[in-house]
Amino acid sequence: MNINRKDFLKAAGLTGAGLVLNPFSTYANAATADTYPFALGVASYTFRRSSLEQTIAYVQRLGIKKLVLKDMHMPLNDSASDIQMIAKKVRDAGIDLYGAGVIYVKSEQEVNNTFEYAKNAGLKIIIGVPNHELLPLVEKKVKEYNIKFAIHNHGPGDDLYTSPSNVYEKVKNLDSRIGLCMDIGHVVRIKEDPSVWAIKFKDRLFDVHLKDVNKAEADGSSIEIGRGAIDIPGFLKTVIDIDYKGTLSLEYEKDADDPLPGAAESVGYVRGVLKML
Repeated sequence: MNINRKDFLKAAGLTGAGLVLNPFSTYANAATADTYPFALGVASYTFRRSSLEQTIAYVQRLGIKKLVLKDMHMPLNDSASDIQMIAKKVRDAGIDLYGAGVIYVKSEQEVNNTFEYAKNAGLKIIIGVPNHELLPLVEKKVKEYNIKFAIHNHGPGDDLYTSPSNVYEKVKNLDSRIGLCMDIGHVVRIKEDPSVWAIKFKDRLFDVHLKDVNKAEADGSSIEIGRGAIDIPGFLKTVIDIDYKGTLSLEYEKDADDPLPGAAESVGYVRGVLKML
């Protein structure tokens, strides 16, 4: 789908600077939840150098209601009471703490600990990377805890789950609560099309890490959504067409020391495209 950045900004009556300087306008805050079955969220890795309190404030400023916490914001080795306190702090701020991750699980003990961690935080989904031999145990725990497990693809250099197709082949015969968190940036860095995989694997697509990259190469790096190599309008049209009901969580990895302007621009672009579709 061809909506280029210039045409989008012109049609929206906005400028790139306007999205950054005033990303919280009525236009930028146009709700998607009432129109589409999916929601916009944030992966807290976006704010990895910020405190939990700052992260909550940033998510509120973005007008987003769903959050996935990374372990720098909710440590895996915290006590049950500390995890519950962190989860309560997020939810008391009006934000749905629906998941955590990405969590790497390389042993049986780590699988056990991860599910207890998710239970203590009241999570609906774990976004993780389990070693292949641990998948039977993951399936057992999914049935025991009734918490979904979404396996994250990491593209070039990931020997476990390079592509969403690697995930699907491993989970297609497992419990239906084990599926995929598709990182569209990593998909494009291996020269694959995230829309193709979203259609093919829609029955197991639980979560999406939404981002853009500056080029469709292994060394492609994070950039504001709408400025890069990914066909964002085409992908958004695809998730609408497949009636995706999960979350599109922004994972903005650029500008780690000052991510809010780029994150705001990215969210504004996505909302603008959704309004035009």
